[in-house]
Amino acid sequence: MRSIRARLFFILLVTTGLMWLSATLWIFFSTRAEVEQVLDARLMEAAKMVSSLVVNQEIDPDRPAQTKARIPVLDHPHYDRQLSCQIWSLDGTLIGRSESAPETTLSAHATGLSETVINGETWRVYAVENAELGVRVLVGDNLRIRDRLVNDVVKGLLFPALLIVPLLATLIWLSVGRGLAPLRKLAGDLAARDASDLHPIGQTAAPSEITPVLGALNGLFSRVAGARQREQNFIAFAAHELRTPLAGLKTQAQVALASNDAEIREKALGQIVAGVDRTGRLVRQLLDIASVEASETARATAEVNPGEMLASLRTELLSHAGRAATIVIDPDLLALRVRINADLMRLAARNLMENALHHSPTGGVIRCSLDRSGASTTITIDDEGPGIPPEEMPHVTERFFRGRFKAAIGSGLGLSIAELALQHAGATLALQNRAERGLSARIVVPNDLIV
Repeated sequence: MRSIRARLFFILLVTTGLMWLSATLWIFFSTRAEVEQVLDARLMEAAKMVSSLVVNQEIDPDRPAQTKARIPVLDHPHYDRQLSCQIWSLDGTLIGRSESAPETTLSAHATGLSETVINGETWRVYAVENAELGVRVLVGDNLRIRDRLVNDVVKGLLFPALLIVPLLATLIWLSVGRGLAPLRKLAGDLAARDASDLHPIGQTAAPSEITPVLGALNGLFSRVAGARQREQNFIAFAAHELRTPLAGLKTQAQVALASNDAEIREKALGQIVAGVDRTGRLVRQLLDIASVEASETARATAEVNPGEMLASLRTELLSHAGRAATIVIDPDLLALRVRINADLMRLAARNLMENALHHSPTGGVIRCSLDRSGASTTITIDDEGPGIPPEEMPHVTERFFRGRFKAAIGSGLGLSIAELALQHAGATLALQNRAERGLSARIVVPNDLIV
């Protein structure tokens, strides 16, 4: 059942029906118990009344079957013969009986209430024995008539219920439809929205049951708007940064094609290779930023060995960069274990190590060390490059910012990517100029991530 309205209608109708049935059963059993108590009390009163007639000599116990005892009965055509009365002498002689009473004794009990079966029908009998006069008075109810009385009472309750059920079902259906009107209004508002309209939906006048849905929708709109903004930024960044290198590649290609001088052609082709490397690195960095920003959920973490990761990056980077600098890794890093996302950690470390390589002089040394003092653990990558001028330090993690000492192959994205990746991984990036020369890039990992 996919319709909420139909589901609510069915639930309410079944629930109401069960409640009504339960109430009817409760009334049936409680009414039956009450009626039986009332009728038992009437049996006792009738038996005592007939006994008093015998005591007052209005019925002569010495004259067997001389009269038919007359007792009060309910003034109702269905129950005018409900009560039956017999008067027996203690020696077993029938002295008198009512018109509806059977000829056999209603009960063998001397006194009190009892039940007996006569001619296949069950009787409820009350007996009163008068030892002085030697008589026993029996007054009985036919239980079939009692049951009919209770059933008539229950039928009187059920017939109005059956007449009300269709009206009740109609009212439930209309009420459920009225209650779901805010959902229909919300659906209409969303259908009328333009695809570019990602403004939040107002929640002031919304029912409390719809507020969580509106909150979730507004959260979705916010995430979609963020994703769209990131996509627009990516396109703008890519268009801005790729325009110049692509134009340079075209120019160098035209020079190589137009020149007959082997030296000029070789130089132009070298410029093309360098331009392709720079453009490839730029594209990779743009894709890295887009990948990190698109990840809004927590990434899976695992135990990472920073020493092994840095050693792997060293082999990879030096194979492309040649032997311009030497990378030294502190052996203590090989004993460190960090519970962090491996992809984000590697992305940050790669960009920091690339940045150090591009700014280090030929024959320089890049040192990767570990500091476990204080409330956090710090992985440091020190280079021997020119460092960062103090006035540029607040801006170096801005995208496409290239300072005074920019590298020829750089694009101004490396430090931005490293900072963004570490933020998503739960760590932080700290930059500081070294006292002797160069830059110290520090990956600060909270101690709760250290295994």
